[in-house]
Amino acid sequence: MLISNLGYPRFGRERTLKKLLETHWRGLLDEEGLLTGAARLEEAHWHRQARLGVELVPVGDFSLYDHVLDTAAMLGLVPNRFEKAGDGLTRYFAMARGGPDAPACAMRKWFNTNYHYIAPEWDQEPALVKNLPLQTYLRAKDILNGNAKPVLLGPFTLIKLSKNVPQWRRAFDALSPLYAQILRELDAAGATWVQMDEPALVLDVTGEEAEALTAAYRTITKGLTGLKVMLQTYFGGLSQYARLITLPVDGFGLDFVHGYPENVANLKRHGFPPDKWLGIGIVDGRNIWRSNLRQKLELLRQVRSYLPTTKCWLQPSCSLLHLPVSAADESHLPAPLHQGLAFADERLTELRTLARAVKEDETAVAAELAAADQAQRALAEMSNRVVPAVRRRVSALGGTDFGRAVPYAERRELQSRRLALPSFPTTTIGSFPQTPEVRAARARWRRGEVSKEQYETFIRDQIAEWVHIQEEADLDVLVHGEFERNDMVEFFAAKLQGFAVTANGWVQSYGSRCVKPPILYGDVYRDRPLTLAETVYTQSLTSKPVKGILTGPVTMLNWSFVREDLERDRIAYQVALALRDEVADLEKAGLAIVQVDEPALREGLPLRTNARAPYLSWAVRAFRLATSGVGPETQIHTHMCYVVFGDILEAIEAMDADVISIEAARGRNALEIFKRCAYHRDIGLGVFDVHSPRVPEVEDMERVVRQALDVFRPAQLWVNPDCGLKTRQQQEVAPALKRMVTAARRLRTEYRPG
Repeated sequence: MLISNLGYPRFGRERTLKKLLETHWRGLLDEEGLLTGAARLEEAHWHRQARLGVELVPVGDFSLYDHVLDTAAMLGLVPNRFEKAGDGLTRYFAMARGGPDAPACAMRKWFNTNYHYIAPEWDQEPALVKNLPLQTYLRAKDILNGNAKPVLLGPFTLIKLSKNVPQWRRAFDALSPLYAQILRELDAAGATWVQMDEPALVLDVTGEEAEALTAAYRTITKGLTGLKVMLQTYFGGLSQYARLITLPVDGFGLDFVHGYPENVANLKRHGFPPDKWLGIGIVDGRNIWRSNLRQKLELLRQVRSYLPTTKCWLQPSCSLLHLPVSAADESHLPAPLHQGLAFADERLTELRTLARAVKEDETAVAAELAAADQAQRALAEMSNRVVPAVRRRVSALGGTDFGRAVPYAERRELQSRRLALPSFPTTTIGSFPQTPEVRAARARWRRGEVSKEQYETFIRDQIAEWVHIQEEADLDVLVHGEFERNDMVEFFAAKLQGFAVTANGWVQSYGSRCVKPPILYGDVYRDRPLTLAETVYTQSLTSKPVKGILTGPVTMLNWSFVREDLERDRIAYQVALALRDEVADLEKAGLAIVQVDEPALREGLPLRTNARAPYLSWAVRAFRLATSGVGPETQIHTHMCYVVFGDILEAIEAMDADVISIEAARGRNALEIFKRCAYHRDIGLGVFDVHSPRVPEVEDMERVVRQALDVFRPAQLWVNPDCGLKTRQQQEVAPALKRMVTAARRLRTEYRPG
């Protein structure tokens, strides 16, 4: 029973890749230096996995920005607008981040995770520009002594994730010979296995798509002599199992964590082809709790009892891209919590233990099994795991707790009179640049080098400076800038009971952006104000309205590593009640607007259509619980960025927010979806892309609003960036905001009230 891995965290334990990229983008590291440093890091990861017992090491899962973007560039799917953006890495990064004259490609969420991919665009017919898996394999084959397993994003998933695909059958016909060429060249180079990632096969695959898949894979695998194809799925159960399991490939990787019990039921009902290998995704590649190894061994026995042969691998449920590198750095956490964690390296160690137990017997790993048992007992017995007062408060909730007393139309009139804003009001999403000075001040405070009073004075000075910048730009609704916040989830987790934050638990979100998802391990409650001091101080500096900014309960869950011993709706209601208390305090302090961000609402949506209604029901109720305790004159905003809205429009309406802010700068997709429904609430348009260093022209932002006027009434529209501005520089942000206000003023002149 071989141990296979599906992918490894790219950034490195010290966030080496992030530092390389950002140094290169600042012009302080040339292309050769970037590529050399990245290759050195990638090879260190190969060695690391091999030392941890991986016998089939994935190669080609590493990326300088995003593996979907890599695949698109390899296949010549480069939009025409980047023709003048240079070549090589210059064009590659322009597609991801935008160029001087070309907006970046759309950024979307990778299935139901917080990883963002760059959506391919089909402006032209694909063509194989270079064989990236082959290039990586040739580097890796000697280093790994033949144990290198090239990884390639499959054609079905590539098509599903793309924009402007002319017709999916035609797309298959165009891609199949290119994939066939990639595999033939790998075969000729001596590769023995290739991992073809097709996570889209856990979606609602139609019979027509299953038929086309069979034809495509016949073309792709035809003529291979020594190379075997492992078709890898994850994030759920294999759709159309009875049909797809017969695809002309040599093996299937199935997820027995997030695809449990569906994949087991399919094995039992339909069996498994005797001529194929099974990759058993047995340990969780997405959450960080130490595995119950005895339960895993029982599941392994069950799965293997349905197999006609013993041709199988042990592997994680998905790529370990979604986990931090090692839990060894988290010894500051309470011992029961620390011992209960398993990050990427620990997951590979668990696979080695399970493989030994199967190859030898359980007595060979008795110490490891006992340690896992003890760790789980200690975690369950932590003193703040269960808080009776929190459980009682959730149990006492009734219908009136989940809704505002006054309908939206009446609230809108009351809020309009209170705020007295002009048409096309301007604001930002919340954060302003987290400069090196801001980060250094926070680090000095945490190390005890400056007092709390000195740090708070520094933060107030930053707030005052940016209030001045906002007033100088003549924004209509101001924010405090979030200078005290390291991350929109981690900041709140550090102040709420029931969460823990890691020291080095970095996970890639997109490009060079990484986050440290908090660990939600106990019952959640608020025992002190979260944002009150900074927000009230900001309002004292200006006569203009200031927004309070909070992260919503569903996003807190979906962007954290969440306990598994309590239903997620109960956890969401606990977080929502804590936020409800904060919203109430902000309102009492005189704030007229409170923004509760839910960018991750869509992210948690189950991948299968028939499983979505229960999730959307409790997710909407959690948001309403957090926001429904205020009076009708208080305006509730929410923000959702890089979201495909088609599946959740009814839920957005049901959230009952007064204003929703969306991303509109990277294309019309969101606007087109809203065009298909009658959405009557106010909507904030993200008119410029905060992930690009490019400062947009007034005309660019005005054009976005004019496109939206095909869908919305002028009175509905707010004007804002498409997300927070923390990753940008002041010299980019200040002129962009001034140009944004100029665009709004032009529109006000043209579209006067009435």
